[in-house]
Amino acid sequence: MAVTGTSAAGSTATSWLDEIPGRLADIERAHLLRRRRVVEPAGGARLLVDGQPMLAFCSNDYLGLASHPALAQAAREATHTFGVGSGGSPLVSGHSAANAALEHDLAAFVQLPRALYFYAGYATNAGIIPALVGDGDAVFSDALNHACLIDGARLSRATIHRYPHADLPALEAALAASPARRKLVISDAVFSMDGDLIDIPALLALCERYDALLLLDDAHGFGVLGPQGRGSLAQAGLTGANAARRVLYMATLGKAAGVAGAFVAGDAALIEWLLQKTRTYIFATAAPALLASALRESLVLIAAADDRRAHLQARIAQLRGGLAALPPPLAWHLLPSHTPVQALVVGSNEAALAAMDSLRAQGLWVPAIRPPTVPAGTARLRIALSAAHTEADVEDLLAALRQHAAERLG
Repeated sequence: MAVTGTSAAGSTATSWLDEIPGRLADIERAHLLRRRRVVEPAGGARLLVDGQPMLAFCSNDYLGLASHPALAQAAREATHTFGVGSGGSPLVSGHSAANAALEHDLAAFVQLPRALYFYAGYATNAGIIPALVGDGDAVFSDALNHACLIDGARLSRATIHRYPHADLPALEAALAASPARRKLVISDAVFSMDGDLIDIPALLALCERYDALLLLDDAHGFGVLGPQGRGSLAQAGLTGANAARRVLYMATLGKAAGVAGAFVAGDAALIEWLLQKTRTYIFATAAPALLASALRESLVLIAAADDRRAHLQARIAQLRGGLAALPPPLAWHLLPSHTPVQALVVGSNEAALAAMDSLRAQGLWVPAIRPPTVPAGTARLRIALSAAHTEADVEDLLAALRQHAAERLG
């Protein structure tokens, strides 16, 4: 039965809700409809996907820690002490001893004065940006930033200056022209759909020159880059004694760390300000202590995971070498990246879905990424590598891509 409404004159009219099925059909015709898959771990880099075994190249579990028995054991032990739920927001009763200890460990790990632990990465960026700037202030955002940075900037009501990806001269021009008293530069450190790393020292130099605060989102660098996996800021030599007061370092804990949540670290006064002013922290139930306990164990494993990082780099080199040998008439483009995010741009949404379906038919799961996640015309296969992948796994992927290429070329 159709949902109807009544106009001011009392006549019955079709509701706007009746338009939803047609709008969904429009999304499907544009090859932009997304579907969830039900997954279960099946060992190593393998998953059961809707009941079918798949070799997965879609997970951000970059070090292969998500199923590590030490993390599971830490979580089990924590449930005996703390139970399952936190029961309150961090500023009421949810800030457990485990969460407090994790914040101490996180600050020490990234070699910054203080850290604040959040239940989710999206909530971290969406909340801390409005806590830092507002109406009359200015935010400067890389064109390829993650959605949570973009949404945080919008929620802040500050004036947003969107500069071309990694174009630091354009950023400098925008900073120089801005009359705002408070300026905030926000950027991914490793870009989630391209895999490239921003020039952090150059970015910081601009912020120093124009009295701007820099917020770095290192979701895809934490655990993978830098000495002992301490992240891209540590790789740039800007932690410890070289830490800059005007840098806030944010990273997620559901990727290389293998658990869930996120944190922001930096100058102690800035972190205290965020604790007092971030709505997504103040008004949300705290993450359970069982996750914090697992994360404390994860930091120990990350610090000792040089062998996993070396294995991961070998798989990255193997993949890039193999992709370079694909037939050139395909006009596929592998973006430059030395991180686990390897983006193979194929162009149209339809071509990306066809490639994904071809790989799935061969027992491999590689996601097709389409607008609005990436710019129109740059639909791609986002290949996520992990220390859980073997040399044979990567060769299987290369063979499947070669087969799909041969089919397309006839």
